[in-house]
Amino acid sequence: MPDHDLNLSSLTSRRLLRLGVAVASTLMAGLLSACNKAESAPPVVVNVQAVAAAEQPVAEHIPADAVLAPLAQAAIEPKITAPVRKFYVQRGSKVKAGQLLAVLENKDLEAAAVDNQGSFQSAEATYKTTTKAQVPEDYQKAELDLGQAKANLDLNQKIVDARKQLFAQGAIPGRDLDTAQAALVQAQATYDGALKHFESMKAVSHEEALKNAEGQFTSAKGKLLGAQASLSYSEIHSPINGVVTDRPLFEGETASPAAPLLTVMDTSSLLAKTHLPQSQAQLLKVGTPADIKIPGVDDPVEGKVSLVSPALDPGSTTVEIWVRLQNPHGLYKAGTPVHLSITGRTLPKALVIPSVAIQTDTSGKKTVMVVGADGVAHAREVAIGIEGDGNSQVTSGLTAGERVIISGGYALDDGTKVNIVSAEVMEKEKGGDTADKPAAGKSGGTD
Repeated sequence: MPDHDLNLSSLTSRRLLRLGVAVASTLMAGLLSACNKAESAPPVVVNVQAVAAAEQPVAEHIPADAVLAPLAQAAIEPKITAPVRKFYVQRGSKVKAGQLLAVLENKDLEAAAVDNQGSFQSAEATYKTTTKAQVPEDYQKAELDLGQAKANLDLNQKIVDARKQLFAQGAIPGRDLDTAQAALVQAQATYDGALKHFESMKAVSHEEALKNAEGQFTSAKGKLLGAQASLSYSEIHSPINGVVTDRPLFEGETASPAAPLLTVMDTSSLLAKTHLPQSQAQLLKVGTPADIKIPGVDDPVEGKVSLVSPALDPGSTTVEIWVRLQNPHGLYKAGTPVHLSITGRTLPKALVIPSVAIQTDTSGKKTVMVVGADGVAHAREVAIGIEGDGNSQVTSGLTAGERVIISGGYALDDGTKVNIVSAEVMEKEKGGDTADKPAAGKSGGTD
């Protein structure tokens, strides 16, 4: 190889070596600069919203689904089968207890009532005649006959006694004494018969005659009352105050005991009926307040527990609960499904935090993120008691005044530096406030 070729190759190698050293130096300088910048970068600070745990009243609210039912309801079924002659109310009519609602055809019943009225009057007259005239007269006649028989017996006894003395003195013949004794025997028989008749009249006949007359009178009265009752069944009256909610028939159609002719409901108050587990029902009593959320009504309606069943339902082993609400203007309808929130346990003073601050893991452990005085968030396990109205009672793990994160703390690492901001700032970070966002297709800067 010529000398000039060797010199050229040596020169090229030295140039490549110097180029590699320069590139390596540049890369090393870049890496050192990046490391220095990373070491000097400030720690990440997360914006959060936090509140302080405070002592305040707290009440437990027991949720339940229910259905509104009327305070009272009457499905009026006629007791007789007959066509409807006339209705006096329509569906939606307000009625009073005892008000006439409808009349069924009743001409045959009216005729039967008139017939029985006549029979009753006849029986009543017979009863009065028997008890006030006939029976007393018979009794008095028997008593008078007995008195006359007794007087005749006494007279004949005196005649016999007198003739015995005269006969002994020889003043009268024997046949006169025999005649007097025969008359005495006849008078005695008449007296005995009168006495037996009087005692029979007094002990049996008088009483039985009165009973017979009274029985006939009572029977006639019963038939009259039955006819009047059948006639009254043709007139349909409301048993309760309320409103007519159903009237399935029209005038001329036949009503029968097999189906209601009218339905009346008292909706001045309604009952929200539900079932609760025994553990929850045990906390309730009559008068416990409750809020009732009704579809189509903006604000919850106030109510009170009116019944806590004294026994468990055998099928579901739950306790039936009634919550009563006032409905004077008929705004709420029976049959409406509603949601109840019944006040359970209440504490006048407890350590309370918002329920949104509590995080629950798969094992059921509850924690909150507590912001210390150094602005660092730390996870803290807590025990929770009563929960209601979006708040929870903390029974252990926190003290009053400690701040817990209620927004921005989800999946936050323990020991993260945080910055407590207002709710408005948090909303802007979440995209809730779009006033400062650029419109689609436009730059966020100024022209």
